[in-house]
Amino acid sequence: MREHRPTGDTRRQRPVRQPQPDPGGTRPAPCTHGRGAGVTIGVRRVRAGEGARVCELRLRAVSDPVASIAFLTTREQELEREPAFWDERAAGGASGGSTAMFVAEDGDTWVGSVTVLVRRAGEIDHTGRRLPHGRADVVGVYVAPEARGSGAIDALLDAAARWTAEQGFETLSLDVHVDNHRAQAVYRRAGFVATGETFTGPIGAELAMGRSLRRL
Repeated sequence: MREHRPTGDTRRQRPVRQPQPDPGGTRPAPCTHGRGAGVTIGVRRVRAGEGARVCELRLRAVSDPVASIAFLTTREQELEREPAFWDERAAGGASGGSTAMFVAEDGDTWVGSVTVLVRRAGEIDHTGRRLPHGRADVVGVYVAPEARGSGAIDALLDAAARWTAEQGFETLSLDVHVDNHRAQAVYRRAGFVATGETFTGPIGAELAMGRSLRRL
């Protein structure tokens, strides 16, 4: 999937046990960090008013060495956007049932994010395809280099899966570039399996993956 590449470590880790966030979304849900006892990464939903931080993390993501097979936009394109764009993105990801953005925090520093986009049958998805049925897609997946191997990516995807299940979906979907083997390994470890569908998207050949939510 172009908007979702996890630039994270694919080494097998111990499962992360992540408590549910508080109803107001104000307290991060901790997960055990892999770099030392007592250090935690928190995962929570983005808040309205955090547009500048959303922009900063996005610029890090699209500057990654393999961003060209992971994201739809370039650093140059993102730099052209006005602050209002990022404010709207944060506000949209903070509430409602059509978009949800989750961020991973190491103390006060954002070290990763994922976004879930919900679309109904007949709508056009982020790759330009008309959907025959409703679908929830993970996009914009990113983990900063310093947080790779910490379990942050697993905690982010778990948060996305729980939220998607709450919206009534039985599957969480994503698309990943066929050459992005590291991302594919991360997704498989997180419970995603290839659906058998392949297609040519804006960044080239991609394959579809899905994660069952029936046990959530």
